[in-house]
Amino acid sequence: MSLLNHPTGGYRVLPGIAPYSRGVVSAEGFEIVHVTLERPLPETEGFARIREHLAQEGRPVTAVCGIELRSPRPFSFDGFAAFNASYAAVLNEWGVFVGDVNPVARTNVAPEVEAPESPSFYGFSYTRACERSLPPTFVVAGAGELPEGILEESAIVRRGETDADAIAEKARFVMDLMEERLRGLGVGWDGVTAADVYTVHPAVELLPDVILKRMGAAAIHGVRWFYSRPPIVGIEYEMDVRGVRSEIRLG
Repeated sequence: MSLLNHPTGGYRVLPGIAPYSRGVVSAEGFEIVHVTLERPLPETEGFARIREHLAQEGRPVTAVCGIELRSPRPFSFDGFAAFNASYAAVLNEWGVFVGDVNPVARTNVAPEVEAPESPSFYGFSYTRACERSLPPTFVVAGAGELPEGILEESAIVRRGETDADAIAEKARFVMDLMEERLRGLGVGWDGVTAADVYTVHPAVELLPDVILKRMGAAAIHGVRWFYSRPPIVGIEYEMDVRGVRSEIRLG
């Protein structure tokens, strides 16, 4: 699928499914800025904090292009759909949607330790103006071991298996998704500045061959392992990546 231009956001979109896109890449003359919140904010407060920050930066709400959530526990497939509907409705009310497409790339995981009491915002990304000659920046949405566009339990890779071989196969599948999305955005591993892995299963053995060697030059930045579960019961491994020049922490 070709990239979709966001008319007011300063970025282009690799469309995904109703709740989120597969990724976003900055338009010429813009860069994507990544923000981490010092403490997760409940959903309503999180949306308000985004609006406040964008107003301070002189950017429209349509500049938001990435959101990272933390949930109390993994959802059932039906529960995930219900949450997505209410979450996406806010973005639609803001005018962020492009037609029927939700352009915002998203990661949503459930920390195994110190999980929030309700779905909460951990971080977000937005665009701002920059020199037109600078290379593009991008965010690839989180993905687990499900084929693109399918939210069905039966489609989970090695469903119900959590031994080392199964987790490695899941991780390879997710790496394939990351690479497909990078190509779809017109970028590559050489532009990646951060790679995040989300699983409660041992990840150390995956690092040398399954993850870092495939990352090429980006491997110099390492990988952050979040001891967290993907957002849906039955999915065991998730990953996201981004390539940005500007990282901000907000209290």
